[in-house]
Amino acid sequence: MNKIQRAGILFVLSAPSGAGKTTLTTALRQKPDFVYAVSCTTRPPRPGETDGEDYFFLAREEFLARIAAGNFLEYAEVHGQFYGTLKSPVVDNLSQGVDVLIDVDTTGAASIRSCGDPIIAAALADVFIMPPGLEELARRLRRRGTESGEQVATRLRNAAAEMRHWRHYRYTLISGSMEEDIEKFRAVMRAERYLSRRLDIPGL
Repeated sequence: MNKIQRAGILFVLSAPSGAGKTTLTTALRQKPDFVYAVSCTTRPPRPGETDGEDYFFLAREEFLARIAAGNFLEYAEVHGQFYGTLKSPVVDNLSQGVDVLIDVDTTGAASIRSCGDPIIAAALADVFIMPPGLEELARRLRRRGTESGEQVATRLRNAAAEMRHWRHYRYTLISGSMEEDIEKFRAVMRAERYLSRRLDIPGL
């Protein structure tokens, strides 16, 4: 029997602010289980950020030209700066059987679902990280100590709105400790990789 092949999987990860998405993504990237889709942005680099690793830092004119050319799988303008994920690297990796991880907000995930590309549609496995509740989320945000009380209240209002979108995702993981969240996400990865429809078994 010739080598069994598998189509690439597009893991789309979303979570409300403070639910640990960035920390989870950073932990998952420590192992070479997938290619991480680095986003593009027009905002300037922050201290310690590396172009091509944290973001692709683009001039506003270049970003707008790429929007016009249809280069983005999803994009959004946030506080006057653009953020987006280039489509061609994602599709190229999926076509070669390489899994891809993208972390986006609920709006970005909705854009990916509705992009109309058959490769993306077949590969999509979207995952929502649900905090145990707004009280726990508030506790986590206050523990970080990086925002004022007013900013925490704003994030909680935004989180409550984002949490209503959980039904649109294939998987919803109730957040626990970071170790638990990593194991839950890896369980989703394992399950998706065993799906029969993702396999190509020559001669059978």
